[in-house]
Amino acid sequence: MNQRWRLLALWLLPIGMVALLSWQVLGNSQVNSLSTNNVPTASPNTAVGRMSYGRFLDYVDAGRVTAVDIFDSGRNAVVETVDPDLDNRIQRIRVDLPGLDPELINRLKYEGISFDVHPPKNSPPALGILGNLLFPILLIGGLILLARRSSSMPGGPGQAMQFGKTKARFAMEAETGVKFDDVAGVNEAKQDLQEVVTFLKQPERFTSVGAQIPKGVLLVGPPGTGKTLLAKAIAGEAGVPFFSLSGSEFVEMFVGVGASRVRDLFKRANENSPCLIFIDEIDAVGRQRGAGIGGGNDEREQTLNQLLTEMDGFESNSGIIIIAATNRPDVLDSALMRPGRFDRQVTVDAPDIKGRLSILKVHSRNKKLEESLSLESIARRTPGFTGADLANLLNEAAILTARRRKNSISLCEIDDAVDRIIAGMEGQPLSDGRSKRLIAYHEVGHALIGTLIKEHDPVQKVTLIPRGQAKGLTWFSPDDEQMLVSKAQLKARIMGALGGRAAEDVVFGHAEITTGAGGDIQQVASMARQMVTRFGMSDLGPISLESGSQEVFLGRDLMTRNDISDAISRQIDESVRCMVKTCYTETVDLISKNRAAMDVLVEKLIDIETMDGEEFREILAKYTSIPEKERSNAVIN
Repeated sequence: MNQRWRLLALWLLPIGMVALLSWQVLGNSQVNSLSTNNVPTASPNTAVGRMSYGRFLDYVDAGRVTAVDIFDSGRNAVVETVDPDLDNRIQRIRVDLPGLDPELINRLKYEGISFDVHPPKNSPPALGILGNLLFPILLIGGLILLARRSSSMPGGPGQAMQFGKTKARFAMEAETGVKFDDVAGVNEAKQDLQEVVTFLKQPERFTSVGAQIPKGVLLVGPPGTGKTLLAKAIAGEAGVPFFSLSGSEFVEMFVGVGASRVRDLFKRANENSPCLIFIDEIDAVGRQRGAGIGGGNDEREQTLNQLLTEMDGFESNSGIIIIAATNRPDVLDSALMRPGRFDRQVTVDAPDIKGRLSILKVHSRNKKLEESLSLESIARRTPGFTGADLANLLNEAAILTARRRKNSISLCEIDDAVDRIIAGMEGQPLSDGRSKRLIAYHEVGHALIGTLIKEHDPVQKVTLIPRGQAKGLTWFSPDDEQMLVSKAQLKARIMGALGGRAAEDVVFGHAEITTGAGGDIQQVASMARQMVTRFGMSDLGPISLESGSQEVFLGRDLMTRNDISDAISRQIDESVRCMVKTCYTETVDLISKNRAAMDVLVEKLIDIETMDGEEFREILAKYTSIPEKERSNAVIN
């Protein structure tokens, strides 16, 4: 409401100024035009004209003037004249006089002409003073209003002295609404961070035995694993003053502003010690120094230098614990990562099956689930999902439930939500034709190879319903968490990815293969190359020939020297090609041997469009023996 009044005032200010100027002009013109306002109006049988001063004197000498009314201190006059050419009709004519001349008055008296001098009608003195002062008052008031409005805007002139102040949000008692009980799936990280709360609440417990309180805790992990949520839980549990901001809030266009904000942040933190400072996405300000091309006076580097000094410099900031979060620890400056600054680095990784189950329990508190729906089955269905992914999964399932006008979430909505998150929105079913049959053979080829190879993950579902860019999908779900992957498993995955292309080749011929296997071939090339260059699973031996980092950091990796010779590069390419060719040959042979089973499965899939893994294995078992896969029998407590 305050802002609306300010905008209204700013809008009315120029209008008021124009009105005031117009009023003053009209006021002056009223004084200057009394001749028109005070002159008696002409009667219908008279004429009104204008006469020069010289001709007026001639009329006086000729005796044709009968009366004169003088206005405006002798500057204007209205003269009554008699025109003998018009039957002595009386005319009232306006004359501009040079002033109230005594000689003219004497001349009128001498000629016996009736005259009258009308005094000017002056406005009241108070009104004149108000008219003279109102415009400056409005002008000064408008300037003050503009200055106050500008000072309320970020970076306005009123905030010139506040430009170098910290933008951190401060809470004397952080009421985040999150406790450690609300954070699940990261038990190891919770244990480390619970000690941070103890450091703040009972520091004497550690200082009594000579222990030093850590100055910083760095939370490292992929996006969505709960780093910010853990920081909120620490703030909610500690009950101490809490500062929170993002790393990008330090850096500005002007050099020195970020360093000034760091100094102001730690100054306020010292005044409220003991306290917590949470810096989210610290890689925005903590990247390696000297990474810019050409050097220069880098604002970000100055900010980082000031942060390093405040964390561990000549002045000790005791009682201040800094918690930072990032998903790019590889680009952080080494000085920031050393002990004494960030003493602890807590890895917050994607949860295992037990962690996913506990996360699902937290996020399903306000969801209506069917009694037959098992959270354990959802946890097994979602390997690799982070906490944010699981929260989104239950939310999407709830939206689907409401859209279908159901009262509770069932397994059907969970499966559809998983498919939507992984593959995209469901499209229109394909019409029966050659394209649908080709896609069916392609997807059955994937599922057939994945079922017949012991080391491959079991098939969960095969569908011809398009999702996203894919016209058909085959889902595989591992039974347990695969921390380490064997060479046999990698080879099985390569063959499973090649199953679609091999099925097209066997059924339709090499000339009729399509572009549908483009994504599969890219995955095959990536897996085969990693087996050769990173995992040492080829004839080249157990040597690492490429860096494991897939992300390039400009200042560090731009000039990185390649240690691989041209001869070794050619051997790598040849090993990758031979590995993929061997796997493809084996895949084609396996599909050719089971062509009859494939035809039956394709006809069934075209009819029902979606087939689960159990039904697929039952049909395939009638034609060939299926190797028994190793299944996890772990019970989630």
